[in-house]
Amino acid sequence: MCGVSAGRIPAAYAASGRRALRVTVVAAAGFYLFRYGLDSPVAATYALFGTVALGGLSKIPGTGRQRAVVVLHVLPVCWLLVVIGTYLSVRTWSAVTGMFVVGFALAFSAVGGPRPAGAAPGLQLLYILPSFPPYDPGSLGERLIGTTTGLALFIAAEALILPGPAPPSYQERAARAAHTAARCATLLAAPPHALTGADVRAGHEAGHALRSLTVPEAERPAGPGRRDRALSHTGLATRTLLNRLTQPPATPGDPPGPAVTAVLQAVARLATATESCLAAGTSPVASYQELVTARAHLAALSAAPGATDGTGPAVDFPPAELRRHAAVLEIADAALAMATAADLAVRGRHTSVEVAPERFWYARARAPSLWWHRIRGHAERRSVFFQNAVRIAMALTAARLVAGVDTLPHGFWAMLATLTLTRTTMDETWSTIRRALAGTLAGALVTAGTLILVGADTAVYAIVLPLWMLVAFTVGPVKGVGWAQGMFTVLVALVFAQLAAPTWQLAEVRMLDVLVGSAIGAVFGLLAWPRGAHDELRRAVAGLLRRAAEIVVATSASVAGGGAAAAPPAATGHRSLQHAVILAESAYAQFQSEPTPFGGRRRVALPEVDWQATLMAGHHTLWGSERLLEPPLTGLGPAAAESAGGLGDRVAGRMLLVSAALDPGGDTPTTSVPSLDPTQAGSAAEPPGAPRLYYATVSWLGSLMTDLSRIARGGPGP
Repeated sequence: MCGVSAGRIPAAYAASGRRALRVTVVAAAGFYLFRYGLDSPVAATYALFGTVALGGLSKIPGTGRQRAVVVLHVLPVCWLLVVIGTYLSVRTWSAVTGMFVVGFALAFSAVGGPRPAGAAPGLQLLYILPSFPPYDPGSLGERLIGTTTGLALFIAAEALILPGPAPPSYQERAARAAHTAARCATLLAAPPHALTGADVRAGHEAGHALRSLTVPEAERPAGPGRRDRALSHTGLATRTLLNRLTQPPATPGDPPGPAVTAVLQAVARLATATESCLAAGTSPVASYQELVTARAHLAALSAAPGATDGTGPAVDFPPAELRRHAAVLEIADAALAMATAADLAVRGRHTSVEVAPERFWYARARAPSLWWHRIRGHAERRSVFFQNAVRIAMALTAARLVAGVDTLPHGFWAMLATLTLTRTTMDETWSTIRRALAGTLAGALVTAGTLILVGADTAVYAIVLPLWMLVAFTVGPVKGVGWAQGMFTVLVALVFAQLAAPTWQLAEVRMLDVLVGSAIGAVFGLLAWPRGAHDELRRAVAGLLRRAAEIVVATSASVAGGGAAAAPPAATGHRSLQHAVILAESAYAQFQSEPTPFGGRRRVALPEVDWQATLMAGHHTLWGSERLLEPPLTGLGPAAAESAGGLGDRVAGRMLLVSAALDPGGDTPTTSVPSLDPTQAGSAAEPPGAPRLYYATVSWLGSLMTDLSRIARGGPGP
């Protein structure tokens, strides 16, 4: 570009410029086609703003081709919004009612994942646009033609004009992590039965690559469908497998027996088969059955005193070997879960491996049922998706009411300001409004000067519009909301100057509308959950840990008593914990997108908390409890039962202390959370002759203590 090497253009401007080029080409082509070619100002307006809505205002993640697919899918929704907005706009009360319903529904659609969430602001604009004068249902045909033409051109442009390289998908990342897990298991199964430092680092890096924060937003499996749920489950199981493989039990100078080696070899083969399943779609069923058989043999071997491994006389395994058996059985369980989830993600309901209905409850459910499950799970005031939907719906409704009652000139701009400037925290909203008003004032001054100098010469506006649009959509997203609002103020003036006789008062009206919209956004940002996800995350995680503590105590008691639970796991608190995990995950996702409130200082030391560890603790509680409660349960004996129950109480107590530290009440004691060494789990009072189930329970509780020890990065407790 003008002799400047592309490599010297900052990456942010390069990405923004590519998107700005597509939006500018399409918006200008549609506008000029209808305004000057077909003499249809209505269709020209809708062609331009339809493109700006889905291309500029919306933040649909992904490559150009991925965004094109999203826009194609929401095209019928765009038609519906234009139709509803046109017919409801004739009366203020109907327009206001429709604004609340549509505003809430579109904002709440964010529960469907990053793509619906990114498209929602643009869809809001497509309802707002026909909600203002002229109230002319007779022009509905022109409005739909303009909208359809603009979006059809935009879909083609997104797919064909500089679409950009596609990053590795989550499925590809999971396949690479499975390959790393296979290598680690192979090394542990062969002499010297240990991993090097480089292998451990590779395992940690592969697991880290599956964390949501390291995955591009468009590639995160966050949707409610079966494939997204299964991919998310695959990533979680693979991370668990890698964590178990990189932290094997230490048994100095004592190589594993043939049964342990057979399980590790089967884990390696299943991980390789899982990699092939994710990469090429092949079924891992043969390797899956091999690991099931090897695991069952090891479980039976360590469960019966005096058993034999088939290569020698009967032996009573020492406690260190039984602990190794328990750890290897957990490795096998994680590998089986990984393979099942991967096969579900690739083959759907036609999966060839055995699916546990409790852990993979979504495997046989249909898409409407899964959507309903997601919506119902977030239809409560503790969900950040619900809070955001209520906040934006109330703000837009108030803006539409003010615009309708006071006949605010160009009230569309006031609602647009409310939509684009309302944030999830009051601090962020106020900061955004200050920058936006400063930018709008500067833009209004430029607009007034331009309109006075140029007057009614529409040819000048027609020439300048695409150039200004290209600059505005390139610079605005990079420089921030102040620049974006200022440049957009000039842009809308250039558009409306070609639709009606322009006067300098257009800049004054624009400034007034932005001021009104900003004030409304600030009011509702203050009244409706002004701290966003920051407080909600603490409450959600604290609730998660309380539910987890209940399950730890109940599971430990059931194992110690030797009796299977009378009700299935889903009815013994597991469903409540699953719901708590969902709320915590959604709050955590929003928390990551919010800046530090209150002038850069948080009231609670949130940065020192590893929130990902709390979510992992919730998942590990569910998985381990389901595994340990599989009937038939046999008694542990008095000494082992007392030891397992006591350790379970300690872990549950620590969960409650961490919960109280994260979300303290008015009279919560300020005692710090005691430190527990996960490597010492159960070793202090290890009963002689304890069965395998005891060591499996201790191994599970030890893994939970490891998760809890990671929650506070800077000390023993948060």
